[in-house]
Amino acid sequence: MEIKEFEEYIKKDLHRFLVGVGRMDEKMPECPDLDELWASIEAAYLPDGIREFADYPLVSMGWIMFIGMALAKYWDEDWIKYSEEGGEKIYHRLRDAEGYDNMDDYILKRVLGLSEEESEKDSSIVGECAARILSALHHSGIEPGTEKALRAYKACLHQLYQMGVAMELNSLGYHMTAIG
Repeated sequence: MEIKEFEEYIKKDLHRFLVGVGRMDEKMPECPDLDELWASIEAAYLPDGIREFADYPLVSMGWIMFIGMALAKYWDEDWIKYSEEGGEKIYHRLRDAEGYDNMDDYILKRVLGLSEEESEKDSSIVGECAARILSALHHSGIEPGTEKALRAYKACLHQLYQMGVAMELNSLGYHMTAIG
């Protein structure tokens, strides 16, 4: 399976799942500001994500979805302020606030301001998304430890980031509907 084909497959699977649980609209949101930030987020996240993948693959994949959620919240609050920081600084601030291991709780409670119940629900959804993607990666036939495996991992991170953005935009009331 080619990487582009693999990425399209996981995008459709995640989208279908998130629509099914009511966390996204049928039409994917468009947020060019956050799309443009992806390369710097990926570059900053990759060393941590790769390091964690061997022992904690679901964390390695799920945390990038939380980052997408945080960035959507920042975009809604005051994008001019946050965009000046750039992706690397935003990622490091999120990571360093309470450490990599606690980044999920920090984002859910401190950045998004969710209750314990809402945090648990979002954590469950992110966990399911990460598990779906990890399963797809394992069943892709891509040989671990290869350049192709790295590209597939990056494709997974990219889609999880985008779905985190979309999920939070939906929570914030940005609904994508056809006009006219």
